[in-house]
Amino acid sequence: MNPEIEQVIFHLNKNNMAGYFVNNRNELFILLSRLIEEGSVVGCGDSVTLEETGVFQFLRKGNYNFLDKHAPALTHEDKRQIYLKNFTADTFISGTNAVTLDGKIFNIDGNGSRVAPMLYGPKQIILVIGANKLVEDVDSAIRRTRQKAAPMDAKRLGKSTPCATLSRCIDCRHKQRICNDFVLITGQFIKDRIKVIIINEELGY
Repeated sequence: MNPEIEQVIFHLNKNNMAGYFVNNRNELFILLSRLIEEGSVVGCGDSVTLEETGVFQFLRKGNYNFLDKHAPALTHEDKRQIYLKNFTADTFISGTNAVTLDGKIFNIDGNGSRVAPMLYGPKQIILVIGANKLVEDVDSAIRRTRQKAAPMDAKRLGKSTPCATLSRCIDCRHKQRICNDFVLITGQFIKDRIKVIIINEELGY
Protein backbone atom coordinates (compact mmCIF):
# COMPACT_ATOMS: atom_id res chain seq x y z
CA MET A 1 0.00 0.00 0.00
CA ASN A 2 1.51 3.33 -1.02
CA PRO A 3 1.53 6.38 1.29
CA GLU A 4 -1.28 8.08 -0.66
CA ILE A 5 -3.68 5.17 -0.12
CA GLU A 6 -2.65 4.96 3.55
CA GLN A 7 -3.49 8.66 3.87
CA VAL A 8 -6.93 8.19 2.32
CA ILE A 9 -7.78 5.25 4.58
CA PHE A 10 -6.57 7.17 7.64
CA HIS A 11 -8.82 10.14 6.83
CA LEU A 12 -11.82 7.97 5.91
CA ASN A 13 -11.57 6.48 9.38
CA LYS A 14 -11.34 9.97 10.92
CA ASN A 15 -14.54 10.83 9.02
CA ASN A 16 -16.33 7.82 10.55
CA MET A 17 -16.05 5.76 7.36
CA ALA A 18 -14.05 2.57 6.77
CA GLY A 19 -11.27 2.20 4.23
CA TYR A 20 -9.92 -1.05 2.83
CA PHE A 21 -7.15 -1.91 0.39
CA VAL A 22 -6.95 -4.98 -1.86
CA ASN A 23 -4.35 -5.82 -4.47
CA ASN A 24 -6.61 -7.52 -7.00
CA ARG A 25 -10.07 -8.82 -7.80
CA ASN A 26 -9.62 -12.14 -6.02
CA GLU A 27 -8.87 -10.29 -2.79
CA LEU A 28 -11.89 -8.07 -3.51
CA PHE A 29 -14.27 -11.05 -3.67
CA ILE A 30 -12.85 -12.49 -0.45
CA LEU A 31 -13.45 -9.16 1.30
CA LEU A 32 -16.97 -8.79 -0.14
CA SER A 33 -17.83 -12.30 1.08
CA ARG A 34 -16.81 -11.19 4.55
CA LEU A 35 -18.67 -7.86 4.47
CA ILE A 36 -21.95 -8.96 2.85
CA GLU A 37 -24.04 -11.45 4.82
CA GLU A 38 -25.41 -14.39 2.84
CA GLY A 39 -29.17 -14.17 2.23
CA SER A 40 -29.17 -10.39 2.67
CA VAL A 41 -30.73 -7.87 0.29
CA VAL A 42 -28.16 -6.17 -1.92
CA GLY A 43 -28.86 -3.18 -4.16
CA CYS A 44 -26.47 -1.61 -6.63
CA GLY A 45 -25.68 1.57 -8.49
CA ASP A 46 -24.61 1.84 -12.10
CA SER A 47 -20.84 1.35 -12.17
CA VAL A 48 -18.25 0.58 -14.84
CA THR A 49 -15.87 -0.46 -12.05
CA LEU A 50 -18.30 -3.10 -10.79
CA GLU A 51 -18.73 -4.38 -14.34
CA GLU A 52 -14.97 -4.53 -14.97
CA THR A 53 -14.23 -6.34 -11.72
CA GLY A 54 -17.05 -8.86 -12.11
CA VAL A 55 -18.84 -7.78 -8.94
CA PHE A 56 -22.27 -7.92 -10.59
CA GLN A 57 -21.64 -11.55 -11.62
CA PHE A 58 -20.34 -12.30 -8.12
CA LEU A 59 -23.62 -11.06 -6.65
CA ARG A 60 -25.78 -12.89 -9.21
CA LYS A 61 -24.07 -16.20 -8.53
CA GLY A 62 -23.86 -15.75 -4.77
CA ASN A 63 -26.43 -16.49 -2.07
CA TYR A 64 -27.83 -12.96 -2.02
CA ASN A 65 -31.19 -11.34 -2.71
CA PHE A 66 -29.71 -9.14 -5.43
CA LEU A 67 -31.80 -6.22 -6.72
CA ASP A 68 -30.34 -6.44 -10.22
CA LYS A 69 -31.04 -3.23 -12.13
CA HIS A 70 -29.29 -4.74 -15.16
CA ALA A 71 -31.61 -7.75 -15.48
CA PRO A 72 -32.94 -8.15 -19.04
CA ALA A 73 -36.33 -6.79 -20.14
CA LEU A 74 -36.79 -4.44 -17.18
CA THR A 75 -39.26 -1.64 -17.88
CA HIS A 76 -38.80 1.93 -16.72
CA GLU A 77 -41.26 1.23 -13.88
CA ASP A 78 -39.44 -1.99 -12.94
CA LYS A 79 -36.22 0.00 -12.52
CA ARG A 80 -38.00 2.67 -10.51
CA GLN A 81 -39.27 -0.01 -8.10
CA ILE A 82 -35.73 -1.38 -7.74
CA TYR A 83 -34.43 2.12 -7.01
CA LEU A 84 -37.01 2.49 -4.24
CA LYS A 85 -36.20 -0.94 -2.78
CA ASN A 86 -32.53 0.08 -2.61
CA PHE A 87 -33.39 2.35 0.33
CA THR A 88 -34.31 -0.66 2.48
CA ALA A 89 -31.45 -2.90 1.31
CA ASP A 90 -29.03 -4.40 3.80
CA THR A 91 -26.16 -3.43 1.49
CA PHE A 92 -25.94 -0.96 -1.39
CA ILE A 93 -22.84 -1.38 -3.54
CA SER A 94 -21.57 1.04 -6.15
CA GLY A 95 -18.55 2.75 -7.60
CA THR A 96 -17.84 6.40 -6.94
CA ASN A 97 -16.43 9.24 -9.01
CA ALA A 98 -13.64 10.38 -6.70
CA VAL A 99 -12.26 10.14 -3.18
CA THR A 100 -10.05 12.92 -1.84
CA LEU A 101 -6.85 12.45 0.13
CA ASP A 102 -8.61 13.83 3.20
CA GLY A 103 -11.31 11.15 3.01
CA LYS A 104 -14.23 12.85 1.26
CA ILE A 105 -16.40 11.12 -1.33
CA PHE A 106 -17.62 12.99 -4.40
CA ASN A 107 -20.18 11.98 -7.01
CA ILE A 108 -22.11 13.50 -9.88
CA ASP A 109 -25.35 11.76 -10.80
CA GLY A 110 -28.05 12.14 -13.42
CA ASN A 111 -31.29 11.19 -11.64
CA GLY A 112 -30.01 10.62 -8.10
CA SER A 113 -30.71 6.87 -8.01
CA ARG A 114 -27.04 6.12 -7.29
CA VAL A 115 -26.24 8.87 -4.79
CA ALA A 116 -29.53 8.92 -2.86
CA PRO A 117 -29.03 5.51 -1.17
CA MET A 118 -25.48 6.51 -0.28
CA LEU A 119 -26.93 9.34 1.79
CA TYR A 120 -29.75 7.50 3.56
CA GLY A 121 -31.48 4.15 3.80
CA PRO A 122 -29.33 1.04 3.36
CA LYS A 123 -27.66 -0.33 6.47
CA GLN A 124 -24.32 -0.60 4.69
CA ILE A 125 -22.76 1.18 1.70
CA ILE A 126 -19.82 -0.42 -0.10
CA LEU A 127 -17.98 1.68 -2.68
CA VAL A 128 -15.45 -0.11 -4.89
CA ILE A 129 -12.87 2.09 -6.62
CA GLY A 130 -9.65 1.80 -8.54
CA ALA A 131 -6.63 3.71 -7.23
CA ASN A 132 -7.08 6.08 -10.20
CA LYS A 133 -10.13 7.60 -8.46
CA LEU A 134 -8.02 9.13 -5.68
CA VAL A 135 -7.60 12.91 -6.01
CA GLU A 136 -5.92 15.67 -4.03
CA ASP A 137 -8.97 17.71 -2.98
CA VAL A 138 -12.61 18.53 -3.69
CA ASP A 139 -11.80 20.90 -6.56
CA SER A 140 -9.78 18.13 -8.20
CA ALA A 141 -12.66 15.71 -7.64
CA ILE A 142 -15.14 18.00 -9.38
CA ARG A 143 -12.75 18.72 -12.24
CA ARG A 144 -11.93 15.04 -12.75
CA THR A 145 -15.57 14.00 -12.72
CA ARG A 146 -16.87 16.73 -15.01
CA GLN A 147 -14.04 16.78 -17.53
CA LYS A 148 -13.10 13.09 -17.65
CA ALA A 149 -15.66 10.73 -16.14
CA ALA A 150 -18.89 12.42 -17.21
CA PRO A 151 -18.06 12.76 -20.94
CA MET A 152 -16.95 9.12 -21.07
CA ASP A 153 -20.10 8.01 -19.27
CA ALA A 154 -22.30 10.07 -21.59
CA LYS A 155 -20.71 8.31 -24.56
CA ARG A 156 -21.20 4.91 -22.92
CA LEU A 157 -24.87 5.65 -22.31
CA GLY A 158 -25.41 6.84 -25.88
CA LYS A 159 -26.33 10.39 -24.88
CA SER A 160 -26.40 13.21 -27.41
CA THR A 161 -25.03 15.78 -24.97
CA PRO A 162 -22.22 18.12 -26.13
CA CYS A 163 -19.69 16.37 -23.87
CA ALA A 164 -20.27 13.07 -25.68
CA THR A 165 -19.02 14.74 -28.86
CA LEU A 166 -16.46 17.18 -27.46
CA SER A 167 -15.05 14.87 -24.74
CA ARG A 168 -15.22 17.76 -22.28
CA CYS A 169 -17.85 19.48 -20.17
CA ILE A 170 -19.22 22.85 -21.26
CA ASP A 171 -21.85 23.00 -18.49
CA CYS A 172 -24.66 22.42 -20.98
CA ARG A 173 -28.39 22.51 -20.32
CA HIS A 174 -29.14 19.62 -22.65
CA LYS A 175 -32.27 17.58 -21.89
CA GLN A 176 -30.08 14.44 -21.58
CA ARG A 177 -27.55 16.08 -19.23
CA ILE A 178 -26.21 13.57 -16.71
CA CYS A 179 -24.52 16.13 -14.42
CA ASN A 180 -27.52 17.11 -12.29
CA ASP A 181 -26.69 16.07 -8.72
CA PHE A 182 -23.35 17.10 -7.18
CA VAL A 183 -22.93 15.25 -3.88
CA LEU A 184 -20.03 15.54 -1.42
CA ILE A 185 -19.97 13.15 1.54
CA THR A 186 -17.63 14.38 4.28
CA GLY A 187 -18.55 11.98 7.08
CA GLN A 188 -21.15 9.70 8.68
CA PHE A 189 -23.19 9.62 11.88
CA ILE A 190 -23.08 5.81 11.95
CA LYS A 191 -19.49 4.61 12.14
CA ASP A 192 -18.36 2.52 9.17
CA ARG A 193 -21.78 2.55 7.47
CA ILE A 194 -19.87 3.63 4.37
CA LYS A 195 -16.99 1.37 3.41
CA VAL A 196 -14.57 2.27 0.61
CA ILE A 197 -12.59 -0.55 -0.99
CA ILE A 198 -9.56 0.65 -2.96
CA ILE A 199 -8.20 -1.79 -5.55
CA ASN A 200 -4.60 -1.46 -6.65
CA GLU A 201 -5.67 -1.15 -10.31
CA GLU A 202 -6.94 1.49 -12.72
CA LEU A 203 -10.67 0.88 -13.05
CA GLY A 204 -13.69 2.73 -14.41
CA TYR A 205 -13.73 6.36 -15.44
